[in-house]
Amino acid sequence: MSRERKTYPKEFKLMSVELSNTRKDLSGLAKELDIPPSLLYRWRREYAGKLNNSFPGNGKVSLTSAEQELAELKKELRETQMERDILKKAVSIFSRSDGKYSGS
Repeated sequence: MSRERKTYPKEFKLMSVELSNTRKDLSGLAKELDIPPSLLYRWRREYAGKLNNSFPGNGKVSLTSAEQELAELKKELRETQMERDILKKAVSIFSRSDGKYSGS
């Protein structure tokens, strides 16, 4: 049987993290909020790492402009490498038939 995943709104997550910063007993707080303690720890870790960009919703990560540019450049590099590999194979295939090119 598959269980449905619970989703929590961003406001609930932020409120939970704020409460967890003021209390020492996180297990008790997690019981009060009706969430697993591991989830509360994960939310705290994510909030500490990204602050304003934490909990973007629907799994879509908000990237800074530098991170966005890096992702675009990596994608372009992968595509260029794939094109290069295809062209290398094409050259080796066509050169076999006429014997003019000895590719490496």
